[in-house]
Amino acid sequence: MTYNQAILAMARDGLSALSNSALVRKAHTAAQESHFMCNWMAEALKKRTYPKCLANELTIWVRDGRSLGAGAKLKALLERIEHQYGAVEQGGKPLGDALNAWLEQLKADDVLVITDTPIDAKLKLDNDGLPSVIISEPEFKGHIADGELIKPITLYIRAEENMLAETALQHGLLLSVGDKKASLIKHHKAYRIYPGNNQPGLSLLIP
Repeated sequence: MTYNQAILAMARDGLSALSNSALVRKAHTAAQESHFMCNWMAEALKKRTYPKCLANELTIWVRDGRSLGAGAKLKALLERIEHQYGAVEQGGKPLGDALNAWLEQLKADDVLVITDTPIDAKLKLDNDGLPSVIISEPEFKGHIADGELIKPITLYIRAEENMLAETALQHGLLLSVGDKKASLIKHHKAYRIYPGNNQPGLSLLIP
């Protein structure tokens, strides 16, 4: 089972458990709902209901549920996961073509897109802080074949993350969570896309 399959199954199971619980048959508060979800996740973690690849996320969410209560927004979190991972579950156009279509949309929205320069050392882009997406030319050319993504690609991006997640999903793409420390471009974060959208961890979620 891939990470994507596991996280989607977990989200669907959690939401189903909540909808079938006694809570839905009576008036309940957001705090009670969060308490239910937190206990459900804790039980799933204890029983190892899901693959080990979800253990870290479940541990964090259980901790958040216990410390933040309703503020953890666990139901909303599972709904976001179900929406985003469900949208790419059946696949779609080849991901290399999807990436190119997404980049064209970003260009049309006045995002600077650079794909014709090798990136192999720390750099600074002088673009007055405007949104930008940079992909090293060898990766952009060498990791796509016949329209399909055959190897992971790193994107160095400076842009509003909600927009990134939303527009990427419109083209059937999941982005990794941005990593500022891993970026070779100053003031940018490093994001990754993977063949088959098979991210090794939780992707960047739409709020």
